[in-house]
Amino acid sequence: MIDERRFEEVKEKYIFTQKKRSGIGTLKEKTVHGILKDYYAPAKDMQEVMIEGYIADIFTGTEIIEIQTAGFDKMRDKLKAFLPKYPVTIVHPIPHIKWLGWIDEESGECSGLRKSPVKGNVYKAFFELYKIKNFLPDKNLRLCFPLLDMEEYRLLNGWSRDKKRGSVRYDRIPVAFVEEIRLERVEDYMQLIPYELKEPFTVQEFAKTVKIRKEQAQTVIHILNYLHMIKRTGKQGRAYTYCVQEYNEKE
Repeated sequence: MIDERRFEEVKEKYIFTQKKRSGIGTLKEKTVHGILKDYYAPAKDMQEVMIEGYIADIFTGTEIIEIQTAGFDKMRDKLKAFLPKYPVTIVHPIPHIKWLGWIDEESGECSGLRKSPVKGNVYKAFFELYKIKNFLPDKNLRLCFPLLDMEEYRLLNGWSRDKKRGSVRYDRIPVAFVEEIRLERVEDYMQLIPYELKEPFTVQEFAKTVKIRKEQAQTVIHILNYLHMIKRTGKQGRAYTYCVQEYNEKE
């Protein structure tokens, strides 16, 4: 359950501290990470703890919590070391509604914020989940996806004419904690398959139902099939069809 009051307190304290030190954004891409680490850690002394030769973001004494904004492939060695001994929760923030601002590198001026037409959802996490696919069935692995409204600031240093394509992300500032989706066990992935999706279904039909791109849906379907949440049943033209796999079929 989201503790909105605590999140606001943590956010304001963290941003105030960073501004006082050297200005918000100077740590580059760590503002979201820092705020979430303070939010999910019951106490400061639980942060940055050495476990099995690696530094865990949070260690409660019984559980490890890793705040990972991207680059799940870099977590493989940590997971190999942590999972045999401890429950591990990966917290992966997802931008829900995003406002974009552009920073001129020469003048330091920032444009006014504009709302992005793209709205985030939990399916965006599957690009990263694919990188640790073989760890997903582990009973000690848990996933937490906070959906956050964010302000995102990017440098005008891209390769396109307007310098926006290929630009570097400077920082992201959480504005509001909208929702938290947790996958505590493999069966929890079932909540990501909408009830209104008629069976059998194709990747294209899944994509249309959950309102994501087909390429993104292919990764989601691949992982759901890998975890035996769904099964391939045949073909519809050149496209494979899938059905939800009943629990007793997985036994």
